[in-house]
Amino acid sequence: MTVKKQAAARRSAEAELRTLVAKFAPAHLRLTGATRRWLQKGLPTAHEVVYGYRDFFVISYSPSERGYEGVLAIRGSADGVRLYFNRGKELSDPAKLLQGSAMARWVNLEGASTLARPEVARLFDEAMARNRVPFARSGRGPVVIRSAAAKKRRRPA
Repeated sequence: MTVKKQAAARRSAEAELRTLVAKFAPAHLRLTGATRRWLQKGLPTAHEVVYGYRDFFVISYSPSERGYEGVLAIRGSADGVRLYFNRGKELSDPAKLLQGSAMARWVNLEGASTLARPEVARLFDEAMARNRVPFARSGRGPVVIRSAAAKKRRRPA
């Protein structure tokens, strides 16, 4: 793919992502943007794999176009923005920031200042240290839009 086509594809994916954020989390546009910038800084080569569901969106930060390989994710809805640690159950959390009881645990983001907390940075570092699929060493990861609707199960007739 030529550089121009790559740039056009990225602009198109970014526009689609902005539409999803505006649709599902309009009150949290700035927080979502700040969280994306924070994750892009820490994971510059990550693929941002985007899923739109019925009333929320998810952006998985993955070493590939497969969102399930993601280490972290952003979930945004009208209720707020959460930072997910996909293997959060394995992380040490002495500050008790992580919520949920499944393998994936999350931190509710009250504001961008939550990302500046040392406890969140430690969770990020530990999640990356436990990551099983390596990220590329250089380059910039793409934004990949995936349709959650395509994954809906068909009902038996």
